[in-house]
Amino acid sequence: MQNRRTFIKQSSALALASMAFGPVSNLGFLGKKHYVPGVQLYTLMSVIDNDTIGTLKKLADLGYKNIESAFSKQGGFYGKTAPEFAAMLKDLGLSWRSHHVIGAPFKLPPDVKLPTDENGNPVKLPPMKNLKENMQELVDSLAGGGVEYLVCANIPTNTPEEVAEAVQILTKTGEVCKKAKLKLVYHNHDWEFKTVGTSRPYDVFLKEIPSSLMNFELDLAWVTKAGVDPVQLFKENPGRFPLWHVKDIDSEHLVLKPVGDGSIDFKRIFKHAKKAGLVYPMIEHDQPADAFDSLSRSMAYLKKNILK
Repeated sequence: MQNRRTFIKQSSALALASMAFGPVSNLGFLGKKHYVPGVQLYTLMSVIDNDTIGTLKKLADLGYKNIESAFSKQGGFYGKTAPEFAAMLKDLGLSWRSHHVIGAPFKLPPDVKLPTDENGNPVKLPPMKNLKENMQELVDSLAGGGVEYLVCANIPTNTPEEVAEAVQILTKTGEVCKKAKLKLVYHNHDWEFKTVGTSRPYDVFLKEIPSSLMNFELDLAWVTKAGVDPVQLFKENPGRFPLWHVKDIDSEHLVLKPVGDGSIDFKRIFKHAKKAGLVYPMIEHDQPADAFDSLSRSMAYLKKNILK
């Protein structure tokens, strides 16, 4: 499966470095807050840089309200400064809630092919800055955008030494974010739940980095692939999951799917949204065949089965 980890490695090597649901009322949804679907723009990686405003208009037309930004071939925030991008979103009735950055450089393994766009051409990204080397610059770049959350999309955790370094980087980033009135969260894949040395990196992050400095964006597909129950995480660490990535995966945990087309029991998970501390879940589908079709189907499923 070509997954987010592969793409991050690919784009990082090219650079030699590298839904949201917003509560809109207090009615409905399982006796808790009612949510309106929003989106992680990584879903649209193959098209958004070709026509940023047109892509955002289509998202608004589909009913999305809240935006989580990701990596851009244009640099900056899809070729804009933070205030410019925020103004563009506002004009379309959209709100910018969070932004993804990488924690440290990744290197492309020799057996991994370069990513391609919709025409089969290699995707080329500008050099991607990371928290290890460009922490203050990345935080400062968000000034004037009104973003609430800075998301560390990934960080190397392959050895105990890398895990220890990750704790240092993330703790320091949390301190810098706090001064800038940003909230730091960490986004998981499946590998943070694999034992490294004597512990799982995810458990180390939960234990060693206080909630005052960092919380978590739980990716529901990757945590499922890792064989970890998200509801149990919520019970053991209440309030630490303000962001979710709402995406689905097949029963063999090999292929990502539009929400509702895979194996994840979203009804069960959303029943524990309050315990998790949910604020903005983000619908996402990594590198779908048709991004707008996937986002449309995901929206329809959630409205019919979860948000009624």
